[in-house]
Amino acid sequence: MGTPVNITAGSHVWVEDPELAWIDGKVVKLTGQEAEIEASNGKKVVAKMSNIYPKDMEAPPAGVDDMTKLSYLHEPGVLQNLRTRYELNEIYTYTGNILIAINPFQKLPHLYNTHMMQQYKGAPLGELSPHIFAVADVAYRAMVNEGKSNSILVSGESGAGKTETTKMLMRYLAYLGGRSSTEGRTVEQQVLESNPVLEAFGNAKTVRNNNSSRFGKFVEIQFDKRGRISGAAIRTYLLERSRVCQVNDPERNYHCFYLLCAAPQEEIEKYKLGSPKTFHYLNQSKCFELVGVSDAHDFLATRRAMDIVGISEKEQDAIFRVVAAILHLGNIDFAKGEEIDSSVIKDDKSRFHLNTVSELLMCDAQALEDALLKRVMITPEEVIKRSLDPLNATVSRDGLAKTIYSRLFDWLVDKINVSIGQDPNSKSLIGILDIYGFESFKHNSFEQFCINFTNEKLQQHFNQHVFKMEQEEYTKEMIDWSYVQFVDNQDVLDLIEKKPGGIIALLDEACMFPKSTPQTFASKLYQTYKNHKRILKPKLSQTDFIISHYAGEVLYQSDQFLDKNKDYMVPEHQDLVTSSKCAFVAGLFPPVVEEATKSSNKSSKFSSIGSRFKLQLQQLMETLNSTEPHYIRCIKPNNLLKPAIFENVNILQQLRCGGVLEAIRISCAGYPTRRLFFEFINRFGLLAPEALEGNYDEKVACQKILQKKGLKGYQIGKTKVFLRAGQMAELDAQRAEVLGIAAKTIQRRVRTYYAHKQFIALRESAVCIQAFLRGNLSSKLFYNMRREAAATRIQKNARKHQARKKYNKLRISVLALQMSLRAMAARKEYGIRRQNKAATLIQSRWRCHRASSYYKRLRKASLVTQCRWRGKLARRELRKLKMASRETGALKEAKDKLQKQVEDLSLRLQLEKRLRTDLEEAKTQEVAKLQNSVQVMQSKIDETNFLLEKEREAMKKAIEEAPPVVKETQIMVEDTEKIDSLKTEVESFKALFEAEKQRADESDRKLAEALELNEDRCKKLDDSERKITLLQESVNRLEEKIANLESENKVLRQQAVSMASNKFASGRQRSILQRGSESGHFAETHFRELHSPSLNHRETEVEEKPQKSLNEKQQENQELLIRCIAQPLGFAGNRPIAACIIYKCLLHWRSFEVERTSIFDRLIQTFGHAIEKAQDNNEILAYWLSNASTLLLLLQHTLKASSAAGMAPQRRRSSSSAALFGRMSQSFRGTPHGVSLAFVNNGMTGGTDSLRQVDAKYPALLFKQQLTAYVEKIYGMIRDNLKKEISPLLGLCIQAPRTSRASLVKVHHVQLQTMQPSKR
Repeated sequence: MGTPVNITAGSHVWVEDPELAWIDGKVVKLTGQEAEIEASNGKKVVAKMSNIYPKDMEAPPAGVDDMTKLSYLHEPGVLQNLRTRYELNEIYTYTGNILIAINPFQKLPHLYNTHMMQQYKGAPLGELSPHIFAVADVAYRAMVNEGKSNSILVSGESGAGKTETTKMLMRYLAYLGGRSSTEGRTVEQQVLESNPVLEAFGNAKTVRNNNSSRFGKFVEIQFDKRGRISGAAIRTYLLERSRVCQVNDPERNYHCFYLLCAAPQEEIEKYKLGSPKTFHYLNQSKCFELVGVSDAHDFLATRRAMDIVGISEKEQDAIFRVVAAILHLGNIDFAKGEEIDSSVIKDDKSRFHLNTVSELLMCDAQALEDALLKRVMITPEEVIKRSLDPLNATVSRDGLAKTIYSRLFDWLVDKINVSIGQDPNSKSLIGILDIYGFESFKHNSFEQFCINFTNEKLQQHFNQHVFKMEQEEYTKEMIDWSYVQFVDNQDVLDLIEKKPGGIIALLDEACMFPKSTPQTFASKLYQTYKNHKRILKPKLSQTDFIISHYAGEVLYQSDQFLDKNKDYMVPEHQDLVTSSKCAFVAGLFPPVVEEATKSSNKSSKFSSIGSRFKLQLQQLMETLNSTEPHYIRCIKPNNLLKPAIFENVNILQQLRCGGVLEAIRISCAGYPTRRLFFEFINRFGLLAPEALEGNYDEKVACQKILQKKGLKGYQIGKTKVFLRAGQMAELDAQRAEVLGIAAKTIQRRVRTYYAHKQFIALRESAVCIQAFLRGNLSSKLFYNMRREAAATRIQKNARKHQARKKYNKLRISVLALQMSLRAMAARKEYGIRRQNKAATLIQSRWRCHRASSYYKRLRKASLVTQCRWRGKLARRELRKLKMASRETGALKEAKDKLQKQVEDLSLRLQLEKRLRTDLEEAKTQEVAKLQNSVQVMQSKIDETNFLLEKEREAMKKAIEEAPPVVKETQIMVEDTEKIDSLKTEVESFKALFEAEKQRADESDRKLAEALELNEDRCKKLDDSERKITLLQESVNRLEEKIANLESENKVLRQQAVSMASNKFASGRQRSILQRGSESGHFAETHFRELHSPSLNHRETEVEEKPQKSLNEKQQENQELLIRCIAQPLGFAGNRPIAACIIYKCLLHWRSFEVERTSIFDRLIQTFGHAIEKAQDNNEILAYWLSNASTLLLLLQHTLKASSAAGMAPQRRRSSSSAALFGRMSQSFRGTPHGVSLAFVNNGMTGGTDSLRQVDAKYPALLFKQQLTAYVEKIYGMIRDNLKKEISPLLGLCIQAPRTSRASLVKVHHVQLQTMQPSKR
């Protein structure tokens, strides 16, 4: 065993990760056999010491081209090296003589051009960058120089790039091997151009790859004595025949079926084809087309490749007729016949496909039907024909299709080999093995079993080769290697291929018995290997079994093992195909040479895929063992098939399956770390300086270094130092310790020198400056005294002059202002008087005109009315008198009528009085209208004439609408006395009219006075409105205060309901009344509410509750606050929300005024937990710093310390905290928008000045002091984090690496990502 790995606190290591496989980190703490590691992604992991590996911090930034050069050869080191090179598009890497090729999934033409071939031609392995050309060149040079055949084994899973790698290898070998022509075409051209044919008939789309080879291929390139290509041959292994009949979604069948369906229309009609969706062998999967691939174009390319290979047009037609026949054969369905266990063709559609198959194969349709539906059994007595049921008929159909396709593929391979031509005289060859890698899917069948069996064989060969290389290396360096053990997988190979009793032998035995089932085969397997460590039995299945391969455990489903293993040809099918009229179809099945005896032995007739494949594999291994092997391991970086994606877990699994990690394990079993003498001395010479000073030989110097450090188990060869696993890490740890001590010493000496030098210069400068300043100060003092005296006199005179000048200017300004104001007042008074005089004149003229016009119209109307009425009455009386003369009683009747008329006149008189009252009301209305018109004239003097016209029209309308004062009265001619009385009444009415006119004039005068009074009142109204506006604003502010107090009162009333005793309720009531008395009506309202019956009833209920209900309520509120601020609330309008919430809650609960409370301790604990969780996250620390500083500023402006409580905190405050908080408070005062205290103070605009001062008790002052300490602590943590980020740049100044300037930049970049800054 090697020296254990020396891992200490601060070491950089690799630790396992479930997502990334391995992740780098730094050891923080060691506890026994466990280590706490801080990963590079911020996580903290605890792992065992045996599960972590050291990380090489001095590895080149671009990786190493050979992983044997790694300082630490382990899984994470290999994975990181491959990832680093892949990111730089370096897809090839050596592991000794093994080449690892990672598929880039993109074109890299610069790697494969002719110039690159010229560079690698003849170059030794390892001299240039890793490349497949280098491997091919080594194989070619070894073959030419040593005369021994070589082989190149290309392996990897589907999609890893094996086929493309094989093509590039053949191109380079063709470049080296010259031009050996066959029928006008070179051999290498025919080999390369045969790939499209083999890919069309042997490749298919799988889950992992769109062009996956479903067969193994070994290309033998033969060379003559001069090293020129003389021939070639292609060997194939294990074609996946079951894919012809069974396809899983989303995979596809072989490409040739889809190419034929996309052929030109005349060929589709010729073979009676259609869409792939119409064929049973193709529509089992929903995938019919490939993205970015044209089947029609590939069909033409395949035809051209067939022409190049040498397949004639007739043979091509026969090939595609066979392919079309297989498609039609899959569409033949069967139904149950009339007899027992018999079957017939299902319908006309199936009959059509049957006839089409017979036409394409050129055989009899009835013979084809009998071959599918019947079996012939030959006995010594007679020949018996037995019918098949529909299930067995379907199996017979699928067996015929698989057999025909397999024979067709074998014919194509033979044809290509014949076309290329083989050289029987060739003694040297280079074989290129393009074979499937290890496979482990969700469902694994017989194909995966054979593939993994092949990989087990190749892995054994690979391990032996790697072990042999290790032996050669140790022998070359002449060191002891006898204790290196080789791990062999022979037990797995014996489990599969051993005779008798192997899995293949058991499978062949089960296939020979007709009644064997997968259950009987699995039970026999379990019984035979029940104690074998490499085979396991699943718990929930009777037919599955698990084999522990070198790459891991694989679960196999043996349901179809028996059917897929059978390889013998049914005699009916043999007779049918050989009877075909097409020579090509008949030639696919050559006649079988049978024994002379007619007694058919089942064992002699039976053949299996497994046995045949085992035989082919043995031949392949014999070929490989006779050659010198070279290995290329192809890796698929991701399952998305996209460039620049590197999946660690997927690649690590492929490295295990490809045996790369096994090769590394073999290397680690010996001496994984190897360094040339000069490299070892350059790196570790500082551990033993005396070894470098003595002019020793490099080998002796290395020996002295290792002996001084006390390492054991190492070996020193001729040119290299061989170290056991872990010894490199131990030397690196000691080297880092020495470098750290040296760096500290250098830093101490340099700082001392700079400090002393700075002090001397500072002292000399101070003495010189002091002398100069003292002389300068003396001269300036005298000069300032003279200037002071002169300035005093100048100031006296200047102040006198300025005062007099200011007084004169002020007096002139006052006089001018008085004169202007008096002139303006006089002009205003004059204008008012002119307006009043003009208005009075207009009113008098208008009233005079109105009265005179009204009188004239009334007089004229009354005269006309009287004349007409009197004339009418006179004529009427004349007629009556003429009649009365005829009768004596007419006078009496006339007298009675006159009496009635008198009564009517009295009634009319009353009516006229009523009309008079109506006229007065109309006058009052007119007076109101005149008042309105006067107000309009005062506001708009320019529109006076227009308003006067409008008023005239209004007065005219009013006069026309007014009823007449005097009505017509019937006056008898004879009754003159009554006429006189009526005249007297008319005169009285006139007198009344004159009185009313005088009264109207008096009302006009009063109206003018009222207008003047109205103007004074308008002025007073404007003043009162301004006062009302100010009062309204104050009322609004009071209402806002009242609303706040009401909301606070509601909360207090809710708390009052839950109070436990009448004493607490009465105390809360008094506090509410005391605060409410400040807002007047608000206090009275709430006083009534508090003394309401409902509240009294609630108080009686509260008194019955226990005391602890209030405490529980307070505890719930505190818990809610703690949970709220524990979450990142962020900012609202550049304000920290958490600080504002804490301040409001503390102010609302009156926590500052209580003697005992736990809320402050809980808040401090919350701040402390949040800061401890985010010590390295500056964003979270900045968030808590803003909250703590904002809350501290609010407390500074709110808390008012009493004389007793405030003494101790002020004395304990340090000068540093005062300075820090002073700067912060000044910044807050300077920028009030940054910390908007208006948000805290209910939107008030006063800022910090409007905050209510509170008499704080000792807990509040202690909380303020603790909060100050946390502000300083957070600030210091942020400062330290920034120093840690800057210190790597300073660390580069400690030592100068011996690399170029370009590598310095890269190393610096890697160190910034992975290393923690070194200690000063």
